[in-house]
Parts: sequence; C-alpha cells; structure tokens
Amino acid sequence: MNGLTTVLLLALIPAVANFLGGLLSEVVPSSGRILSAALHLATGIVIAVVGLELMPRALEADPAWVPMLAFIAGAGLFLGVDYFAGYLQARSSEGGSAAPYAIYGGTALDLFSDGVLIGTGSTINPTLGLLLALGQAPADVPEGFATTAALRRARVSRRGRLLSAAGFALPILFGAALGYLALRNAPDLLTLSVLAFTGGALLSVVIEEMIPEAHEAAETRWDSFYLVTGFTVFAAVTTYLG
Repeated sequence: MNGLTTVLLLALIPAVANFLGGLLSEVVPSSGRILSAALHLATGIVIAVVGLELMPRALEADPAWVPMLAFIAGAGLFLGVDYFAGYLQARSSEGGSAAPYAIYGGTALDLFSDGVLIGTGSTINPTLGLLLALGQAPADVPEGFATTAALRRARVSRRGRLLSAAGFALPILFGAALGYLALRNAPDLLTLSVLAFTGGALLSVVIEEMIPEAHEAAETRWDSFYLVTGFTVFAAVTTYLG
C-alpha cells in the first residue's frame, strides 16, 4: 500500500464520523443539551490536537518563530473566511434563502482543512497522521449532526440531506491528497509551518464557532466537564496509540 492510499484511508476516518453524525441527526430528536455536550466534547478534542500534537511538533522547527507567525496567520485566515461566510449568510437571509447552506459551506471548509492536516502530518510521521485522524473523528460527529439538523430545519428532503452528508467526504479527501502530495518532499520548516497554520485556524474555529454555538444550544453546569473530558480523550489516544 503506497503512502497516498494510506493517507486517503486515514482521511476516511473523520469523513465517516461526520457522516455518522448526520445519520444520527435523522433518528435522534434535536436536543439543545445533547448538541451542547457534543460540541463541548469536540472543543476539548480540538484544543488537545492543537496543544498536544500540532504546536509541540511545529515548534521543533528552526527558526521556531516561523511556525509561530504561521499560527497567527492561520487564525487570521479563518477570521477572514468567517467574515465572508457571515456576509453571505446575511445576504441569503435578505433574499429569503436558507442560511443553513452557509453552515454547510463552512463545514466543508473545515473538513478540507482537516484533510490538509492529516496529509501534512503523514509526511512527517504516519503515526502522526493516524493520531490526527483519530483525534478529529469525535469532533466531526457533532459537526455532522449539527449541519444535517440545520438542513432538516431548512426543509431539505431526506435524500438531499443524506447526499449532502456523504458529499463531505470529497473536501477532506481532496485536502488530504493535496497536503500529502504538495509537502511530502518539502523542507521541514515549510511542513511544520503548515501544521502551525492549520492549528491556528482550528483554534479560531473553536473560539469563534463551536463554543458560541454550544452555549446558544444550551448552557449547563457540565459544560467545562465535557470540554475537559474531550481533551482527556485525545490525550489518551496520543499517549496509548502514539
């Protein structure tokens, strides 16, 4: 099995998790408490991915300030994309269109970045690619759940919702192939900087999207417990499978 095939198989792990989240939203009544708990768990996992795997490896670069700047640039890029998505959502609302389609586009972009992360990590170490794929999977379940639930509220047919959920495999597979093929022979400094760049974008997603959405769905005294549990889940994955 060649390297690219391995990377694509790894990328299928979070893609399947996202699809299962979409299927779950078809059979489980939409509950604010359940959605909030799932998003806090996902938040803890993403923070652990960035803090325990991405940045420690990225800071091994010489000079280390390059991935540091890349980390900030990743956050800046996400804020720009988020602003543009908000603008499109506002325009769609004015025109009477369904805003959930903007959510769908944001999810596709997030999955693309997940794929780039897996492909890039695999060029450094296949085990890192596996850890990133396993770490992202639990975060993609609630994301798929929320996106498909939004499409259901917009009265998209069940067939359309299932096809849309299955279509999420395309951006993550494309991102994984791009990250692997573009960076497998690149200098370490560039590869580690791309890791940091993606980490900055992921952290911004957590702060600007996942946490506010979780609190909008429901606020409970267990929020921080779910977040810490999610962090610990990925810590266990990286400790015992790494």
